[in-house]
Amino acid sequence: MKRNVGTQDRLLRVLGALALLACAWAAPLPLTARLSAFGLAGVYVMFTALSGTCLGYALLGRSTCPRPPG
Repeated sequence: MKRNVGTQDRLLRVLGALALLACAWAAPLPLTARLSAFGLAGVYVMFTALSGTCLGYALLGRSTCPRPPG
């Protein structure tokens, strides 16, 4: 899959993923609820930030990467 997540979007995704993972660790919920609600979402968002590709963007035909000149 080609990259469709730009630099600013990636930075915001990393920050959001860190916040979700912090909630998975600190939320006053049972462990399974924390991991399923916050943990999985945080891992997915971190993966999209590090890889530079987002399945949702691909399905919608969107991209936040700058277009090459030409």
